Amino acid sequence: MAPLRALADLDDEERAAAESLLFRLADDEFVIAERYTEWQVVAPTLESDLALSNIAQDELGHARVWFDALGELGYSERDLVWERDPGAFRHSTLVELPFAEGDWADPILRGYLYDVAEDLRLDAVAGSDVRELVDPVEKIRSEEEYHLEHAQNWLERLCDDDAGRERVQSAADRLVPHALTLWVPGPAASAIDSSGLRGESLDATRRQWLDTVASFLESLGLTVPLDPGDDPTESLPDSVGSDGNHTDHWPRLHDELTETYRELGRSDVRRLRGEGT
Repeated sequence: MAPLRALADLDDEERAAAESLLFRLADDEFVIAERYTEWQVVAPTLESDLALSNIAQDELGHARVWFDALGELGYSERDLVWERDPGAFRHSTLVELPFAEGDWADPILRGYLYDVAEDLRLDAVAGSDVRELVDPVEKIRSEEEYHLEHAQNWLERLCDDDAGRERVQSAADRLVPHALTLWVPGPAASAIDSSGLRGESLDATRRQWLDTVASFLESLGLTVPLDPGDDPTESLPDSVGSDGNHTDHWPRLHDELTETYRELGRSDVRRLRGEGT
């Protein structure tokens, strides 16, 4: 096996491709972490409250990993988060949507759809030849395995009766089209693959994701509102997020994320998460 390259060794085209990939990875994790915090104190049990709080912290830590990699390419904390234009964020609309009020099926089903995707994306970047992409995968994957297990266990509980199954089905009908936006290729998609930054294509991982999701949800008596043979572009929502076009919910969430920073007069920039936390 050839030795891994460093981000600093990439040429201009490869660097642009790496930035595109890293922003998508980081932004998804950063935004879904913020959404998860909205369930603190209001989750149905103390155990689920603590679990989702821990998951939110993990996702923020994963965002930190990818933001740090972007920092090696010259980006500052201001560039990455606090002063970046909302339209420059490249996360999926799946992670920015507000939760259906009081509906525990929403964060659980959303978490499942996202965590299956995250597992496959980690597999893909583990096949990279760039050190900053490969090195964090093992630790992130160990935490994501817990997230996926948490979501699967809750889905099995929720689908144990007709009423719960109906709530999960409603969430699936609403969220699966937005989950497809995780797989929308950006302008650098071909360069990401040709530069060796990803071990498997976006299209291949999307097909694996849909097969996995459909198999598990159907085992619970649910219907996935998309056939694996369908053209996924026909089921996409109007806004996909990864191209900078977001739903109307994102500007409001972005304001909440940056409110304290603005109140400080942009004079004191702190890391999202310090070392060892």
